[in-house]
Amino acid sequence: MTPATDRPNTPAPERFRPAPARPRLIATDLDGTLLRDDKTVSDRTVTALAAAERAGIEVFFVTGRPARWMDVVSAHVHGHGLAICANGAAVVDLHQGGLPVEVRPLATDRALTIVAALREAAPGTSFAVERSGGIFYEPQYPPFHLDPGAVVAPAEKLLHDGFAHADMPVLKLLAHHPELAPDSFLQLARTVAGAYGDFTRSSPSALLEVSGLGVSKASTLARCCAERGISASEVVAFGDMPNDLEMLMWAGTSYAMANAHPDVLAATTHRTGANTEDGVAVVIERILAG
Repeated sequence: MTPATDRPNTPAPERFRPAPARPRLIATDLDGTLLRDDKTVSDRTVTALAAAERAGIEVFFVTGRPARWMDVVSAHVHGHGLAICANGAAVVDLHQGGLPVEVRPLATDRALTIVAALREAAPGTSFAVERSGGIFYEPQYPPFHLDPGAVVAPAEKLLHDGFAHADMPVLKLLAHHPELAPDSFLQLARTVAGAYGDFTRSSPSALLEVSGLGVSKASTLARCCAERGISASEVVAFGDMPNDLEMLMWAGTSYAMANAHPDVLAATTHRTGANTEDGVAVVIERILAG
């Protein structure tokens, strides 16, 4: 992979720009976008993804999920086998069981600064640390997709250089608040600690995801495309939540799912059906039909 670069420019979308008849790459989020609500991939979507690859269109799954949660789509990635995980913090090879190809970590000193700032600005915040080898969390952190056997301790200990798993890069810092509205918590966090990391969210609850500065779905996707000689204008992207916004604004053509967050609906060039209606497959079929 090429060295890290600054975040790509994200020009304001042109709402009525026509979709390309045959893009070179399709980038799609998973939860709330490609996956149905039961976290499965429909037969129609499986068929559409395979047809796109046969037609010479590369498909990239671009998700906030860690590599260990990619089993749901690992059988449906073709060609290159790569996926972008943890909101751009990792590129993994799904043909090799999720083996990391590139990691763009959050520095632990910056993570500790973010923890301190949020503890002061939003008392009651609890944290989890997503490292390349698993998740570690505080006792107050809600039981949300937590992995059994993970270390439970204060965030300051989980981020300390002497922590038993300190050799594993930090992919994301997760911050949860039990009372604040999700978008209000996101705005507050960006105000008090935005100089130390990139903040976003993809959960319906007040759960923030923090990456290293300049690390996002958009910046990592842009780098993967540049390595292939693919321009933003040749990319069609799909998403539904704030963590998809930069990717959707970077791609030449973007689709918001019918179930998308209001900010995503406002920022995208096109609309498609909900994730429960195979909205991604509908667009792929239309593209392939010419």
